[in-house]
Amino acid sequence: MTGDRIELAVHDHGGDGPPLLLLHGARRTLADWAAVAPRLVPRHRVLAVDLRGHGLSPSGTWSLPRVLDDIEAVLERYDLPGALPVGHSLGGMIAVLYALEHPGVTPGAVNLDGYGWGRPDQYVGLDPAYVEERLTQMRESAAATASGEPLPVDGLKELLAEQRALSDQLGIPYELLEAGLLRSVRPAPDGRLEVRPEIALVLEMLAAVEALDLFDLFDAFARTRRPLLLGRAARPVPPAPGLPWFDELMTAYGKGLARDLAELAARRSTVRVVGIDGTHEMLLESPGAVAHALLAFTSDALPGSDS
Repeated sequence: MTGDRIELAVHDHGGDGPPLLLLHGARRTLADWAAVAPRLVPRHRVLAVDLRGHGLSPSGTWSLPRVLDDIEAVLERYDLPGALPVGHSLGGMIAVLYALEHPGVTPGAVNLDGYGWGRPDQYVGLDPAYVEERLTQMRESAAATASGEPLPVDGLKELLAEQRALSDQLGIPYELLEAGLLRSVRPAPDGRLEVRPEIALVLEMLAAVEALDLFDLFDAFARTRRPLLLGRAARPVPPAPGLPWFDELMTAYGKGLARDLAELAARRSTVRVVGIDGTHEMLLESPGAVAHALLAFTSDALPGSDS
């Protein structure tokens, strides 16, 4: 670590052509890109990173400026300052922010389903006060699931069983889920197991995301006249146990998000919005569809990427 920068763990997938930097979502790792990256390598140089506090990267205070500095350090180390940032979920928000902060060298940005919970007025047909009440419950639920307690030595079995159930539910190859989980687990000093990121970092991430007005960011980016790809999951979010109103809320948000993305694309010619056949877990569920959308975008947006 130098100052506030952290040396991130990097997987260099190799390849030639215009470089891409792949960024994962909150509480995930670079392993999420394992099935997508090989499809990009024939036309691109591809790097994937673990964000600070995730996977094999060191921890540190989590703030967006620090995260952007970490990414800049990676691209400096690999001498790829002009890489296109491509992010999923939280990584998609970071990709747009990074490109905004580096307008002279970053050729564009890709955000795959990184829209957070949006604004209460984006939930079509629902009262904003009701939506805000439910969003508060979801934030509390998200924070509660990030337990700060280490797992017992045999606790990994339960987590792997959860991944097996998710594999069966969404049709995701189990080995992809297992690889991501194992990359997030490390021994604690007392012999138990810690699942990264730790609770304090999760709360810092949630606060940072809540402070963003994403559609203002997208509009600001579009005004730079650089290309922006906004991917959206075409399949509904699976039900959330213990939250019986979740489906209603997500259906309403899906309608508002589709409306607002379409309006942005109609108003800003450099913005491309695409639906991707998958849920929010699209990188693991539908790597071919994700790669297809990315390559269609880069063939137009990046010179030399269609050879």
